[in-house]
Amino acid sequence: MSYASETKNELARIEPEKKCCMLAEITGFMRFAGSVGFAGGGKFRMVMTTPNLAVVRHYKKLIRSYFSVDTDIEIGSTGRNARGLKGAKAKEYIIRIEPENNSEMILREMGILIVRGGVNTLSDGIYDGIIRTKCCRKAFLRGAFLGAGTVNNPESSHHFEINTISEACAKDLRRLINTFVDINARIVERKSGYGVYLKARDQIADTLAIMGASKTYFDYQDKIIRKDAVSTARKIEQLDLVNVDKAIHAAQRQIADIQRVASARGLDSLSPKLQEIAVLRLENPDMSIEELGQLFTPPLSKSGVNNRLRRISEIAKGL
Repeated sequence: MSYASETKNELARIEPEKKCCMLAEITGFMRFAGSVGFAGGGKFRMVMTTPNLAVVRHYKKLIRSYFSVDTDIEIGSTGRNARGLKGAKAKEYIIRIEPENNSEMILREMGILIVRGGVNTLSDGIYDGIIRTKCCRKAFLRGAFLGAGTVNNPESSHHFEINTISEACAKDLRRLINTFVDINARIVERKSGYGVYLKARDQIADTLAIMGASKTYFDYQDKIIRKDAVSTARKIEQLDLVNVDKAIHAAQRQIADIQRVASARGLDSLSPKLQEIAVLRLENPDMSIEELGQLFTPPLSKSGVNNRLRRISEIAKGL
């Protein structure tokens, strides 16, 4: 099961307590997973589809609770497989609301069917009256995600997106999402419409919490922490390797300088302090500067060892 499906299964278990939130969530789902068709005689039918059985059961129950309409679940086919490719057909669950079940009244209450110039017209955006309060915006966003949303497993990449064929709907959804603190959704044009998306991992995690996916939120954060820990460990390991390489090269240069002085003038030409560090370096080519310092009595600091070795290097350069 995909990460998005697991998230939707969790969200599908949430039952809004307020009537306004019920309406907002149903409208969000209808806007992003539904369509309106003509049923003859100037009447309309509503069709909502999803490949997720838990989601379609959730909305069947929610529609019955709010609108007192009992709908049937039909099983259809998308004509595409689970990856969206032609071939094996993926299962699709369908909720229909026909004119005899007050589809026109429902569409009007959702703000989808409006009267313009004395004529029934289907609106293209999100009706502001549905999302006036913060709780209703959360519910609408949950419905939109359950209808046409996806979220990647943070172990692979960070991406959250809700798709729609309507540019006006995409702009309204972006504006809705961006009403929440520190969330900055963007729009991308796709072949099949538009996507409202987030890439920042903290914003994705916050959006999961806003929709009510508490379990997924904590799992998302846990995966981020684990991924960061692994990344940090790798960086430390790489840094250690770089430091080891630097230490080896530095020791090789120091030994070469000491050998040059010894060959040209003899180590006896050096002061007692420089002779001591020169002999210790030659005898301990693999030791770090700090370890060399510990061989002195009393121990010599790293800066003290470096200063003595640098003076030998300066002498070697002058030969």
